[in-house]
Amino acid sequence: MAVTEPPKKEKIGLIRQLGLFDSTMMLMGIIIGSGIYMTTGDMAQYLPSAGLLLLAWVVGGLLSLFGALSFAELGAAMPHAGGQYVYLKVAYSPIWGYLFGWMLFFVAMGGSIATLGAAFARYVGYFLPTLGTDNYLYQTELNLFSLTHTYTLSMGHFVAVAAILVLSFFNYIGVVFGKWIQNIITIVKIGTLIIFIVLGLTIGKTTSIDFSLNPTGLSLGKLISSFGVALIAVFWAYDGWHNLNYITGEIKKPHRNLPLALVLGTFLIIVFYFLMNYVYLLALPAAEMAGVERIAQKTGALLFGEKAAGCISAAVLISVFGALNGAIFVAPRVYYAMAKDGLFFQKVAQVHPRFRTPAFAIVIQAVWASLLALSGTFEQLYTYVIFATILFCIATVVAVFTMRKTHPHMPRPYKTWGYPVLPAIFIIASTIICINTIIEKPVEALVGLFLIALGIPVYYYWKAKNRQN
Repeated sequence: MAVTEPPKKEKIGLIRQLGLFDSTMMLMGIIIGSGIYMTTGDMAQYLPSAGLLLLAWVVGGLLSLFGALSFAELGAAMPHAGGQYVYLKVAYSPIWGYLFGWMLFFVAMGGSIATLGAAFARYVGYFLPTLGTDNYLYQTELNLFSLTHTYTLSMGHFVAVAAILVLSFFNYIGVVFGKWIQNIITIVKIGTLIIFIVLGLTIGKTTSIDFSLNPTGLSLGKLISSFGVALIAVFWAYDGWHNLNYITGEIKKPHRNLPLALVLGTFLIIVFYFLMNYVYLLALPAAEMAGVERIAQKTGALLFGEKAAGCISAAVLISVFGALNGAIFVAPRVYYAMAKDGLFFQKVAQVHPRFRTPAFAIVIQAVWASLLALSGTFEQLYTYVIFATILFCIATVVAVFTMRKTHPHMPRPYKTWGYPVLPAIFIIASTIICINTIIEKPVEALVGLFLIALGIPVYYYWKAKNRQN
């Protein structure tokens, strides 16, 4: 009697559903958040020079582009879900990949999603004050180790959580839903920027721009230091260019589409950011921008009248919503990759058999980000890990050099344009930013490193558990 073998169970994994357009929109949608509408006023406090402000936006954009060129080589060579987690694991050691993933889940992306949710709620409150962050529901004093913390719960907290959960739900039930939300919102965001720029250059009530490099007579040392501080703000307005690599495992023809999306998306954002700031300067001198938190609203009112403020608030609302969707979409792929290696809960490595998404990874991310949003401590947590985020980006670009030596035969369908000069410029400039962070904000830098170090014993716990299994 013949014995029939049981049918083999089909392996369910992520599938490649994102084309070049989808990937570019994902990248641009993540980067374009509230930063371009708010950052310049903060920069002008340190750098009251129109010429140097514009130069800072170009330099920050070019550094991001140089980093993107390096990430493109790594992504094309290792077209898997997880991005930096995979590259750091292969280039150095699994523990470095794990520490990146640890930081991403617990602080960087969790805090970023909570922050974007809160920003969304803040602008919802502009139109519907009862749903805003100023409508307090509960307030209490918390005492811990002789430290007092005032905790406030507002309607805005619940709006932030609702936005996180709704977008997480749509990303849970399919890549198609997530990508179309991102595509549509990003198109609207780009269209809004174009309208603002074109109207500002043509019919806006503009003034002449003073391009003096040092109108306030700062010393050379102070001028360089101020430019460095402004550059840090710009660097973070461009943050998110490396997030596209997290979803390489779902990009069609990644050897072609990933490099193109990284370069095209980053370059277009450099152009848009430069022109937006040029229009700001047509409306308001650099010295008068200092400390203006909502620079787009103020300059929009000067260019087009007070009614423009509402339109710009709506644009920021849409922009933040798109950035929130992009963050929710990409990050779970890193946790999925960690779980596949046995370094996270095994259920996180499961792909939904119907929706083909890392469903449980999306769920735990939504829960954690919602808790951070309700806690009210997410913004401080996020500032602590900025320093470590830059360090991981430096290590990843250095991996382009090391892997060409340690893995010379690895297929590289795309090689970094401008190698070794452009990656070296990125490494040197980013290292200077790290040094500046240590000097200017030593507490934040040390706390950030401490939060990363907390992941070391957890890594060895997962390793020991794998050996037992």
